Amino acid sequence: MMNKLVLSLIVILMGCSQGQKNSTQNSNLPSFPSKKIILEGLNHPWSIAFLSDKEALISEKDGNLLRVDLQSKEKHIIKGFPTDLTDSIRAIHFGDNSGIFEVLIDPHFETEPWVYMSYAAKKKGLGTTTKVVRAKLENDSLFNHETLIEAEPYTREYFHYGGGMVFGLDGKLYVTIGERLFWERDEPEIPIAQDVRDKRGKIYRINPDGSIPDDNPDFGKEAVPGLYGMGIRAAQGITVQPETNKIWFSEHGTIQGDEINILKPGANYGWPNVTSGKLRSSDYKPPKLDGVTFTPPVWFWHHTVAPTGLTFYTGDEFPQWKNNLIVPGLSRGSLWRFRIEGETIKSAEELFLDDRVRIRKAKQSQDGKLYILTDEDNGKLIQITRY
Repeated sequence: MMNKLVLSLIVILMGCSQGQKNSTQNSNLPSFPSKKIILEGLNHPWSIAFLSDKEALISEKDGNLLRVDLQSKEKHIIKGFPTDLTDSIRAIHFGDNSGIFEVLIDPHFETEPWVYMSYAAKKKGLGTTTKVVRAKLENDSLFNHETLIEAEPYTREYFHYGGGMVFGLDGKLYVTIGERLFWERDEPEIPIAQDVRDKRGKIYRINPDGSIPDDNPDFGKEAVPGLYGMGIRAAQGITVQPETNKIWFSEHGTIQGDEINILKPGANYGWPNVTSGKLRSSDYKPPKLDGVTFTPPVWFWHHTVAPTGLTFYTGDEFPQWKNNLIVPGLSRGSLWRFRIEGETIKSAEELFLDDRVRIRKAKQSQDGKLYILTDEDNGKLIQITRY
C-alpha cells in the first residue's frame, strides 16, 4: 500500500514538473511582429508625443499639429501654431523638406503644460531655417510662445533641417540642426558643420527655457551658445538609452553613409571631412583640419536607408526585444532592430521585408506599446503587435 502511494506521488510530481517546464517553454517562444493600423488620414506625420495611453499629439510635416484620440480616432487641429511656419508644398523643389518636425511634451507636463516644437521657419526675403519653440497647451490651443533656438542664417536651401529633439534623463533638451546644404561644392572655406560660429550642422544641449547649462562643453569664445556636438550633416532621430542614459542619434549620409552615433560632449562627427559613404560632389575636397579628432559611428549601412526617428524598446510584448534599438528608414521603407552590448551593436535584424513603407518615426508609449508613423499622403499610426 505504501509503495503504491509513493508511486502515485512520484507520477503527480513528474506531471507538475512537466507542466511547469512546458509553461516555461511556451513563455519563451518567439514573438512574431505584425502591424495594426490605429489611425490613418495623416498628412506625412513626423512625430508623436503621448499624452496618455488614449491620447497623443501628432505633428504632420505637410499639415498641422494635431491632438488625436487613439480610441475614437478623432483629430483636432491645435490652434496657435507659430505663423512663420513654412509648409512643404514642394512648389520650388520636389525634395523640399520644410514643414513641422518634432513635438515633445515637458517631462513635468501635468504641472508645466509646455509643448516643444521644431519646424521650418520662414523670413521674408531671406529664406528658411530650423526653429525650436515652446508654448503652453490649454485645451486645443497654444499660448505663451517662447523661441529657444533659431538656427540662423536663413537660406534658400530646403533640405536637411534636422529638427530631432529629446529630453535627456538629466532634464536637458537635446536638439539636432542639419547642415542644410544639398551639394558639398557649396561649402564655404570652413565647412558649415566644422565652423563653431555657424549654428548649422550641430547638436545642442539647452535647459527647457532655452538657457545654456553650465556644464556644457567649451568650444571656445566664438562658438554658438548651447553647442554640444558638431560635424553633423542631417540628423533627424535622437533618443535616450534608458539603461545607460546615453543619447543615440541617426544620421543621413549622401551616397550611402547613413549612420548611428552615440552623442558625447564636445565630439566632432566629421562631416564633411570624413564619412562612411561618398560625397555627392565628387570634385569637392574638404580642407585639412589640424588638431581635430573625429568620432566614428557605432554603425553604418553599406546601402541607403535614410534612418529617422529611432527609439529604445523597453516594453513587455516582445521579451526578446528588451532594450533593443528600433530604427525606421525612409529610402528602403525598412524597420531595423539592433541588439546592443555596451556601445557595440552585436546584431541587426530588418523587419517586415514583405511590407515596405516609408517610416518617419518609431516611438514607445508610456504603457510600453511600440508605434511607427508612416511618411505618406495617407500617413498612418501603426502599432507593432504580436501575431
